[in-house]
Amino acid sequence: MSDAPADQESDRKKDHETDEFTDRESEGAAGRESEGVTDQEADEPADQESDAAADRKTRITVLVALAANLVIAAAKAVGGLIAGSPALLSEAAHSVADSLNEVFLLAALRRSRRPADDRHPFGYGKERFFWSLLAAVGIFVMGACFSVFQGVEALRNGAEETSTGYIVGLVVLVVSLIVEGISLLRALLQVRAQGGGMEALRDPALRTVVAEDGTAVLGVTLAIIGMVLHMITGQVVWEASASIAIGVLLGYVAYRLGRDARDQLIGEAVDPELSDKIRELLAAEPEIDSVEALFTMRMGLDSTMVAARIDLVPGMDSEQVEEVSVRIKRSLGRAVSEAGEIFLDITDRPAEREARESPAATGERGGA
Repeated sequence: MSDAPADQESDRKKDHETDEFTDRESEGAAGRESEGVTDQEADEPADQESDAAADRKTRITVLVALAANLVIAAAKAVGGLIAGSPALLSEAAHSVADSLNEVFLLAALRRSRRPADDRHPFGYGKERFFWSLLAAVGIFVMGACFSVFQGVEALRNGAEETSTGYIVGLVVLVVSLIVEGISLLRALLQVRAQGGGMEALRDPALRTVVAEDGTAVLGVTLAIIGMVLHMITGQVVWEASASIAIGVLLGYVAYRLGRDARDQLIGEAVDPELSDKIRELLAAEPEIDSVEALFTMRMGLDSTMVAARIDLVPGMDSEQVEEVSVRIKRSLGRAVSEAGEIFLDITDRPAEREARESPAATGERGGA
């Protein structure tokens, strides 16, 4: 019996300590919110560190490709002039184009991470897509066009190569194949480290390096086949055809890279899976009666703008609407880390008419 008061006193102390801990947690959360720091913003430093680490790896991959292409371009140019080989000169132009493109990609990595400012309130994420577009143009102009020109000229005027020229050309091409293969392997290892598949290739800089190195390996292989057949048969048509084939291959790669960059520059929506997830998250909010329209646009590699037109349940006053809107934005931001900018337009107008309008057309009215 004498132990009961002591036990009760102990329980009271534990309850008191628990209440104090809960109060401190609540005060800390309130303090963060009063200072304008949400849970999503608290997670941003970790996300930024992860993005910076990914950029460092991509930068190393681009630098490896740049070093390889500069060495190979010089070797191919010298070998092509000694051998008088159109295929080898086409490959030299290909490597020069790739080297210039790597410079573009390095600029993309540096400039796209600049913070938002008054002139660019949504940041500079789309710089990544712009420089990738320039890289695609460089591949087409300096690589594809020159290769086709070299092949056509060889067919029209012929090309004579000595035994020494064949040997020099083949040695240069074999060495180039090894070096390009190492650069491609480095890029593929990074793709694998970042999860593999198309998700890892969302970065246009990494995607361009993989495309360039893969095309380079295939192009060098075509050049070797063309030169060997020219040496065996004495017919320049084989080497000229290899040069034209390299040009066509480069043109196709440039078209695909340019098309992807164009789509991202003019405003590309997120994948349907992510869009459906955002819509489901909004529809699951108890205060939302219906999601009338949802618009998304990628603003950078890992930043997305979300604009939703929603109809709230009836009975809320203006203050409640504001509080609910802030809470929904924070909840959606925590659930979808890519959602950097979230805009909610509160409306009760018919969805059929609203879905045909741009968010900018009504964003200034009823928005929260």
